[in-house]
Amino acid sequence: MSTGRETGRDAPAPPPLGHSLSVKLAALLAAAFIAVGGLLVVATQAMFEPSRLLELSTDVMLASVVFSLLAALCVFQLFTRRLKRLADAVDAYYRRGDFRAPLALGEADARGDEIERLAAHVEGMSARIADQLGELERVATRRRDLLANVSHDLRTPLASMQGYLEILLLRRGELSEAEERNYLEVAAKHSERLGRLVNDLFQLTKLEADDVHPQRERFPLAELVQDVAQKFALDAAQRGLALQAACGAAMPLVEADIGMVERVLENLVENALRHTPEGGRVTLALGQAGGRASVAVSDTGVGIPADEVDKVFDRFYRADRTGARHHAGLGLAIARLMVQLHGGQLTVRSTPGHGTTFSFDLPLAPRGPSGPEGTPDNAIQDGVPGAQTGGTIAAP
Repeated sequence: MSTGRETGRDAPAPPPLGHSLSVKLAALLAAAFIAVGGLLVVATQAMFEPSRLLELSTDVMLASVVFSLLAALCVFQLFTRRLKRLADAVDAYYRRGDFRAPLALGEADARGDEIERLAAHVEGMSARIADQLGELERVATRRRDLLANVSHDLRTPLASMQGYLEILLLRRGELSEAEERNYLEVAAKHSERLGRLVNDLFQLTKLEADDVHPQRERFPLAELVQDVAQKFALDAAQRGLALQAACGAAMPLVEADIGMVERVLENLVENALRHTPEGGRVTLALGQAGGRASVAVSDTGVGIPADEVDKVFDRFYRADRTGARHHAGLGLAIARLMVQLHGGQLTVRSTPGHGTTFSFDLPLAPRGPSGPEGTPDNAIQDGVPGAQTGGTIAAP
């Protein structure tokens, strides 16, 4: 479960010495010994009178026993009264059975004595339990939504494939060659869509289980960006969109899993094309910051509402920015996990009505010795036309 939430808490600072229960007990005993000492001084003065020696000895012994019992009762009460209140509060918390409401203990003090700190920890644990229960409820709701979306997305291509294949079987010999080919192409298209969805589900499961490890290699990121832009050029042209790849004149090599990076770029570009209306623009831009390469995929689409920006990477959340059903929304969750495997972060900035930008960073390849022309061997000169200042790959 991804809660995005922090499961640990900062350790409280040690309490001042005077707040320790042992110090309080020592102070109480010191006061008792001072009182006993005063009595002994008075008794010693009176002991010089022989006639009262036996009487005073008996009185001192009785007073010592009584005082010891009273002191023990006071110390016992000091311990048990506060512990009983804490135990009663915990018992009531468990009997209530509603762990979504955390405990509120009046004696809780992270800088107090041992019992006060114990109460603070119990209070903090109940608050953490409430937070985790709330997160579990939210995850369960999103999981149900995901199952509903996936069921719809699976049922639609399956029903279409079944319908076209049944027509081919029932009307075998009656259809023209062109009709048969058309039906087969439609069935193959739905089969491909179904395969992509199933692959996404398997890929997401493996990434979340840490069963995938990046196969790092050095490669020119600018060339990969241009390749991805070329791959989506026809799709962008059919949608009436301009697809632009803006790369620097000399972009250093990166050290990453080229397959994963390509998948991230494809997911981001496909997402941008899907949510950008006709006549809009999608831009891929490269840069460097803090010793890492950065990639930004921007669009001029409808944007994302402010209350949904933090949810777009949730594996159980499907953003619907156009009102149309497309897929179960696994692409961004997969992309984020792949970027995190490279020590980077996938972030989003969006302005409703103006567009959205997804950005991520990758580690640069270690810098090596300079080449024959003085160019470091981890830098490339992009030879793709238009890469120097950014080229328009597809336009309406």
